Amino acid sequence: MVPSKAFTNFVTEYEKWYETYPDVYESEILALKEHFRQLPENIRGIEVGLGTGRFAKPLGIKEGIEPSMEMAAIAMRRGIEIMKGVGERLPYRDFHFDFVLYVTICHLDNVQDALKEAYRVLKHEGSVIIGFLDRDQQIAKEYSERKQRSIFYRDARFYTVERITTLLKETGFKKLVWSQTLFDGLDEIDTVQRPISGTGEGSFVVVRAMKP
Repeated sequence: MVPSKAFTNFVTEYEKWYETYPDVYESEILALKEHFRQLPENIRGIEVGLGTGRFAKPLGIKEGIEPSMEMAAIAMRRGIEIMKGVGERLPYRDFHFDFVLYVTICHLDNVQDALKEAYRVLKHEGSVIIGFLDRDQQIAKEYSERKQRSIFYRDARFYTVERITTLLKETGFKKLVWSQTLFDGLDEIDTVQRPISGTGEGSFVVVRAMKP
């Protein structure tokens, strides 16, 4: 995960996306919150690749990793403590956190290395939570078709549910719990959509898995 020119030079455009698609954004937040409600209270965790804090802030996450200092500057104004770093090499000691959140795995250089790092810094019975666009569903397909015209998704890698399942299990995570939202095309969503369990219908998928 390196700060690409897109995330350095087009911060305003990045922020504008959330204003253009408020119901998509709120649907994703709602899906993530459902998983956070299953975690114990008074725990400490981070978001890796948190951008401008658009997810960390409403989820109550106080700290995280962001390689783009332009993005990090906005996140800090939102009250989030930032450590400069990358997902594949987290600047934290072993057994340090109760949860690790990823919502930008499509921009990681090596997802497997990032998951190994999450596993390392998590306490026993800590959770990794990943929100991602399922490569097999509509919105990821829309982005893939117009990749060359997209500032932010030109170099993105989308993953299937099956691939993320395999990587989590190979890393050592157990007890995978899945949910999904965004059941229409990106420009067709004009109301907040509630998440449902499972996969295979919604474009935005969330998985929570535990470190034994």
